[in-house]
Amino acid sequence: MRAPGFWWRPPGVLARLLSPLGQLYGAITLRRMRRHGVDVGVPVICVGNFVAGGAGKTPTAIALAALLTRRGETPFVLMRGYGGALAGPVEVHASHHAARAVGDEPLLMAQHARTVVARDRAAGASLARALGASVIVMDDGLQNPALAKRLRLAVVDGATGVGNGHCLPAGPLRAPLAGQLGETDAVLVIGAGAAGAAVAAAAEARGIAVMQARLEPAPQAVARLRGQAVLAVSGIGRPAKFAATLREAGARIIAERAFGDHHAYSAAEVAALVAEASALDCLVATTEKDMVKLGPLWPDAERGRLLPVPVTLLFTQPERIAATIAAALTARSGAAGPAQP
Repeated sequence: MRAPGFWWRPPGVLARLLSPLGQLYGAITLRRMRRHGVDVGVPVICVGNFVAGGAGKTPTAIALAALLTRRGETPFVLMRGYGGALAGPVEVHASHHAARAVGDEPLLMAQHARTVVARDRAAGASLARALGASVIVMDDGLQNPALAKRLRLAVVDGATGVGNGHCLPAGPLRAPLAGQLGETDAVLVIGAGAAGAAVAAAAEARGIAVMQARLEPAPQAVARLRGQAVLAVSGIGRPAKFAATLREAGARIIAERAFGDHHAYSAAEVAALVAEASALDCLVATTEKDMVKLGPLWPDAERGRLLPVPVTLLFTQPERIAATIAAALTARSGAAGPAQP
């Protein structure tokens, strides 16, 4: 799926026509968010977002898992496994699972932290606990009421915020922003932008902690990209964000091929990409998420053309997120939320 362009522009005719459906969808989602989840016996930190599509949840979950590990915890990341055939619960192993079985994001996540996929979140959390988890990082699920959460962290893209402010299908919001803020403990804005700043202001007005972060591409990838002609290939929610990362790294994008989010590449598509890059005499730059699907299909003879561009989430004030996590881990089970750092 690719997010419609009108979601990110001021409300127009189409958004207004779809608004009644959006109001109904948002009301149902918000009612669901307010249900009480089950306590699985270990703290659950939920990393979600207010809108459909990418906002930086997965890099945030990776960063939080690393932070928790440094604290001496044993974190497991719990994911739904979107696009994968396995319902789970099952622990993901990059060595023998494929994206078509567990989903592209869990396969990427498993390279950084122990990861469980499960359509039934409670069953997945139980498996993670049985395998030794001392804390669960729930990647996505802000709107899912299955589990009781110690910390509900909403990730916001600074450039796009909440788009036109309407609910699906009239806009990208999963439920009205005001209602979702009432079910959120902290907001993390990734990158600069007026749209993200507006969400941050709305959160701060309600006494919700707001933190900032940025995504930085790996230095090795930046070194290869600088001054290079590239074909940008991505199957993510916001391809323009990946293209911007490449340009900021100094790459010269001479062609772009944007597929739908979680796109399952075929051998024919890979052959076409290889042929195009060969004709243009350029590198093929892609995301880490896409690499787990492109890599197995890419011909060995052309491996040197394929360049994954990993990104790392860096917190602007690391001590604030550390304090927020510490408060969540020490809070009573079922407490209303972490203390403000």
